[in-house]
Amino acid sequence: MSFVMVDVETDGPIPGEYSMISFGAVVVEPSLSKTFLGLLKPISEKFYEEALSISGYTREQTLTFSDPVEVMLSFEGWLEKNSTGRPIFISDNNGFDFQFINWYFHKFLGRNPFGWSSRRLPDLYCGMMKDVYSKWKHLRVTKHTHNPVDDAKGNAEVLLKLKEMGLKINLE
Repeated sequence: MSFVMVDVETDGPIPGEYSMISFGAVVVEPSLSKTFLGLLKPISEKFYEEALSISGYTREQTLTFSDPVEVMLSFEGWLEKNSTGRPIFISDNNGFDFQFINWYFHKFLGRNPFGWSSRRLPDLYCGMMKDVYSKWKHLRVTKHTHNPVDDAKGNAEVLLKLKEMGLKINLE
């Protein structure tokens, strides 16, 4: 099983009514060299300008992005090629990120290679610290830019650091 760190950027709060604009993924292993970037054309006329602006793209730019079916098929193929066994979805906010990835996989492909569950990075750190209020973002090396590949890499760096700190996890 491979842990795959994912970060999602959207133009609104929920899938279906709003669109996933971009997402990045990285297989969590020491080199962090296996990355994926998906840029998706909006599926809805609805969007919040404030949410969209976080992604760094304009609405006009997003309308030129790729069809979601093509992107999700490409991501599925990338997962098959770059992960061992069923991939494990992990993110810094899996309640948000997983809902979009899961919805898009099921809506456009009828399946989700991640299955039905995901992991939340901050909870692993808080558990290790025995403090649900522990701050963890200082462990990132790659700056958090809202480029989803950069953000996924930064979070993957944290998971690698947690392993160094004693977390029992196989990331080879």
